[in-house]
This record gives sequence, C-alpha cells and structure tokens, in this order.
Amino acid sequence: MPIATEAEVNAEPTPQQLKRDLRAAETRKRLAALMLIAPLAIFLLMTFVAPIVVLLVRAVENPEIASTLPHTVAALAKWDRKSPPPDQAYAALATDLLKARQDSTAGPLARRINTELSGARSLVMGTARALPLHDADGKELQASQPAQIKEAMIALNPQWAELDSWQVIARNGSIYSPYYLLASLDLKQNAVGDIIQADPEASIYRSIFGRTLWMSAMVTLFTLLLAYPLAYWLSTMSERRANLLMILVLIPFWTSILVRVAAWIVLLQSEGLVNSALMLSGLTQAPLELVFNRVGVYISMTHILLPFMILPLYSVMKSVPPTYLKAAISLGSHPFAAFWRVYVPQTYPGIGAGVLLVFIMAGGYYITPALLGGPNEQMVSYFIAYFINTTINWGMACALGGLLLTGTLILYGVYRRFAKIDVGIA
Repeated sequence: MPIATEAEVNAEPTPQQLKRDLRAAETRKRLAALMLIAPLAIFLLMTFVAPIVVLLVRAVENPEIASTLPHTVAALAKWDRKSPPPDQAYAALATDLLKARQDSTAGPLARRINTELSGARSLVMGTARALPLHDADGKELQASQPAQIKEAMIALNPQWAELDSWQVIARNGSIYSPYYLLASLDLKQNAVGDIIQADPEASIYRSIFGRTLWMSAMVTLFTLLLAYPLAYWLSTMSERRANLLMILVLIPFWTSILVRVAAWIVLLQSEGLVNSALMLSGLTQAPLELVFNRVGVYISMTHILLPFMILPLYSVMKSVPPTYLKAAISLGSHPFAAFWRVYVPQTYPGIGAGVLLVFIMAGGYYITPALLGGPNEQMVSYFIAYFINTTINWGMACALGGLLLTGTLILYGVYRRFAKIDVGIA
C-alpha cells in the first residue's frame, strides 16, 4: 500500500472534493432523517392511506357478476340489449350457475343482481338449484344444445324470457363499474348504459347528503356562537384562572361520547331535568319534545363539539395584543366598532380552523343522531353503517364514504384557498 507523502497530506482539498464531501454529508443527514420518520410513515401508510385506497377501489369494484358469470358475459358481449339474447347466452348461464352452486358463489351473485332487479334473488337461486336441466326424455342437456336449454330455462321461470335480467348481467360485465357511485348520487344506467335519474322512490341519497350538510352547518354555527365569547373571556383572564377554567372545557374529552349522549337523553326526556325546570319556572305548561328529534341532536352535538371550537379560538385570541383594541378606542372608535373591525379580523385563522374542524367532525357523526334523533335526523354515516352491518353491501357503503371523503377534501381545499388569500398569498 503506497504511503502518502507529507505534501499530499498537507494539500488543501479541491473544490470537486469539497462538493463530494458536502453531498455525502447531506445524504447521510437525509438518510438519518428518513430512518427517524420511517416508523411513523409506515404506520400512517398502513392505518390511514391504505384503508382510504381500499375504500375508493371498493366503491367502483363490481366483481360478483363478472367473476361468477364469465361465459355469460362473453356470450352477451356483442348483444345490443334490445333484442332477445342469443341462445348461447342461455347455455353459458346454465354452465356458470351450475359452477356457482358448486362453488357456493350463487348467493352473492343473486344478492348483487337483486340490488338492481327486484325478485332476481329467487330467480337466480331457483334456477341454480334446478340445474342441470333435462329434456322431456330425462336426458341431461349439454352446452351444445343452446336452443333446448333456452326452452327449459324459460319453462322453469318465464322471467328468463324478459330482457331485464339479461340487461343487468350485460351492464355489469366488467369488474369495475360506476354503479355504486351513481346510486349514491340517485343516478343509474339504463339498458344501453346511459346515465339517467334514478326512480323517485329510490332517490334518497341527495336529500341525505343535503341533510348532513345542513345539520353540520347548524351545529358549527351554534358552537361558534357559544365558543367565541367564551374563548374571548378566557383570553382576557390571568393565565392561572384561564388554565383552571380550561380544565372544565376539556372535561368532555375525558368522557365517552356514548355516556354523554345517554346523559342528554335523561336530561331532555319528558320528565327530565330540563323539562321539569321549565315547567317549575312557568315558562312552559307541558313538557317539550326535546329528544328523538332534531332539537336533541343539535343540543348534544353542540355540547360534544364545543371544545373543538374553543381551543383554536383561544389559541389565536391569546396571541392578539390587547393594545390594538385599546389604541382603536383611544383614537375615537366606538368599542363595538373597534372590536368588530380591529379584533375580530385577527381571529379569522382561529374561526376558520374551528369551523373546519367542527364541520368535518359533525358530518361524520353516527351515535348521536342514531340515539337522540328520529328517522328524519339520520346522517350519511348511519346509512354507511347500515350497508356494512345489515345488508353487507360494502360497495354502497364505500361509495357513500368516498363521496363524504370527497366533500371533506373539497371543504378543506376551499379553506386553504381562503386562508392563503387572508394572509396575502395568491
């Protein structure tokens, strides 16, 4: 190994060598930083990003018909959906249903078709149980006898002579389709695939989304009206007294939502404390209906979400110098005008953060409307839970959840846009 000379040891590094050393040092720092945040990034990826991706994919996934009836879908590929289906489609359907019965996949298939065509469940299951088909002599019909299979299936159930069932199969021949997303917007595809308005008796989801937005907005307004003066009062106190009262504000965080909702049911019922106090004071002559309607839902949700509005407002108000308001008054401004024109604009960031937080959380509420509200107070989350737990319709549940997520992201984008405008960023 050659020994470096004294001149080489004492020689100053070249600019290229300094750049290489600097890049190497920066690379080491970046790798160290990545190693530090890698556990958190993996955790967020597995518990937050991956479920959202699965939800969005499941909202457009429609595998039951395409995977269970592959031969039937292929036989209907060139069908115009207006004339009677070809005889080969009947033979292919008989083959697919026989295999579906053997693989125990006929049930999910029947349930999926039944979501678009009432009575299709008994049609599919009855046909699957009757397979294989036989002719008049008792011989089993083969796939090479499509005309005879067609006659046997129609004789078994005349509904196979109608186009509705075949149109549903042809329309959902792909693993991915917009069916659930369209249904969650009260839309559907007609026989030839055009998007049209859903039947009036099935058009409920737009009104449900409208109700969710309205109730969330009202709860947000109520919490803002209550939280703003309270946060201002806390910001004017000494730090010791403010911290003591802030503990009272944070107490709801330490109590289960279910317990708080149950407590409100006890307080607001006909013989509860609130009605008893109103009647004893003479303000009312009979108990008011405060539970199992929208009034009770508003009261409980406002109480639960109030701290989420107070905390952002308090943190912003605490940083506003009180001298600004005093200076405006000393210059001749009316106290109310000074408060409205000088103080309130400085609290806009806190108002925006609190409104965004409360509105988003209110839009996803399920327990409070379910326990304190009636049928007309149920929000989108109630129907998501219904499709997951009762009808086991994951596609519809994911479609509703995806639309709720989209609305939340749009609201957040609007907030960010206005927040940039407020601070002078174009």
